[in-house]
Amino acid sequence: MRFKLLFTFLVLGTAFHQLHAQEIEGALNIHTFADNREYARSNRFSETIFGLRFAPQIGLLVDSTHRIRVGLNALHEFGSPEFTNKIDPIVYYQYMKQNWNFYMGVFPRQDLISDFPRAILNDTLNYFRPNVEGMLAKFENKNWRQILFIDWTSRQTATARENFIFGLSGRYQPGAFFVSYYGMMLHNAGPGIPIPDDHIEDNGAAAVKIGVDLSGKTFLDSLTINTGAMMSFERVRTIGGWATPKGVLLEAHAGYHRFGITNSFYKGEGHNITMGDKFYRSKTYNRTDLSWSPILFKNVEGKLALSFHFVDGVVDSQQAFGLRYNIMGSKSLKRN
Repeated sequence: MRFKLLFTFLVLGTAFHQLHAQEIEGALNIHTFADNREYARSNRFSETIFGLRFAPQIGLLVDSTHRIRVGLNALHEFGSPEFTNKIDPIVYYQYMKQNWNFYMGVFPRQDLISDFPRAILNDTLNYFRPNVEGMLAKFENKNWRQILFIDWTSRQTATARENFIFGLSGRYQPGAFFVSYYGMMLHNAGPGIPIPDDHIEDNGAAAVKIGVDLSGKTFLDSLTINTGAMMSFERVRTIGGWATPKGVLLEAHAGYHRFGITNSFYKGEGHNITMGDKFYRSKTYNRTDLSWSPILFKNVEGKLALSFHFVDGVVDSQQAFGLRYNIMGSKSLKRN
């Protein structure tokens, strides 16, 4: 009995010591957005996305290697009678060691997979699906960045389908020149109770780019030019084979102080990418974005963007303003 008591005290003492070797962390993100999309000329869906997301987090950091965070991401669309239209949980574990990061749970996609080309993963996901639900591994050093992830988008029930996305992205830049690549696949399986004449669907896309980054080498703050190829692939199992339309991408970006301009051009076959931007269903598409950041401080960034979509012989327009407020802090739990 005495041995058991001594052992219990030793275990509790060790746990107490480890607790005081940790840091408690907190983070708060507020994302307010207004995105007016005038797409009627090309017979696409016009809409105004206007609202905010409120995402507090709290957690523990252990020895700069292990992190646990819990929180929520609440959406309120302005004009809605509901206090919140949707609340998504944030609960994840993060492992950090040298050049490696590993996430598992429900964690924000911002700054992890938010840089995918819109043709593959559309930017509406940032408004209505801000979290990844699954796993992500990231390796990054001075010249190389590689990300692999799986995002479970729908759990199978008797009536709900099973959906998940798995993908990767990477960039290699030893100097001014770089190579980047992106790929993802959406797997769409049936519900638990089979539907007559229903079939499993696979839908994905991949893109490879080569370019030059001249940021800091001219009077401009940023200047990049890249070109590459994109291919999508889809099939309905037991019905037919793979459809693999292809095309060419060309993009240029320049930034000076708080102003920026980006032009994205596509030429090729039309794509039917479920999670991608619907403008890429056309064989020729050009998008020009003009941006201005009137609010730019340590924890606050406000950005106005005017976008023009040249497609199918007409010009659609888009006006968007987003404001992000991020604040983070930590406090050591070590004893004095």
